[in-house]
Amino acid sequence: MRLLTEAEGPAVAIENAEAKADVIIVCEHASRRLPAALGTLGLDSPALESHIAWDPGALDVARFMADGLDATLIHQRFSRLAYDCNRPPQAEGAMPVASEIYDIPGNRAMSSEERQARIEEIYIPFTSGLRDLIAERREAGRTPVLVTMHSFTPVYFGRTRTVEIGILHDSDSRLADRMLMAADRPDSAYIVRRNEPYGPADGVTHTLIQHGVKNGLANVMIEVRNDLIRTESAARVVAGFLMGLLAPSLADLR
Repeated sequence: MRLLTEAEGPAVAIENAEAKADVIIVCEHASRRLPAALGTLGLDSPALESHIAWDPGALDVARFMADGLDATLIHQRFSRLAYDCNRPPQAEGAMPVASEIYDIPGNRAMSSEERQARIEEIYIPFTSGLRDLIAERREAGRTPVLVTMHSFTPVYFGRTRTVEIGILHDSDSRLADRMLMAADRPDSAYIVRRNEPYGPADGVTHTLIQHGVKNGLANVMIEVRNDLIRTESAARVVAGFLMGLLAPSLADLR
């Protein structure tokens, strides 16, 4: 079966492909759009507009950073409810049947053919596009740096999260260590912590491992609390703060 129509376009978008910076910014949860073939997956509008469908504000921050750094941005064009591109196909969270307080009826009713169509038309083009982008840079004698951008909710299962920005890593902490050091100052504008509100044990580092760690490339995952980036102007401020951490950290790595 086919999932995406020609009119809906590809699953992956690449912006500023000819960027001069070595940084590649990745936004796996950029969109809440569902393929037309999936309807609403049995969810109402509030659920489809909530964090379970996407990472609100993450794409705005990613775009401001890509502009400011002259970096390439690669992002997913469909909701993570259709396929979460930060999960491998065998992971339960790749096509979740439940997320936070919501059941997802359309994913519970998914056939094996539909499951395979989502893998082939969303996940594979996304991960292949990122892989090819990295390969092109390396063939040109460049050393890419992988930065993935996400957002998280202020309250999760009734618990308030005090962390405002999370700097996440898996086994390679080179870039994360430097960014955390840069953020560790009394006048920091935000509360920044390591591997919060998620960490490797939560299965959130798939992209970092697959495209960063396995290639020996410096990598980091950034999580921003989404109440801090509800407007474009707020997202621009956070992007500026993150670039202020990233630029000296990259210089130190070199």
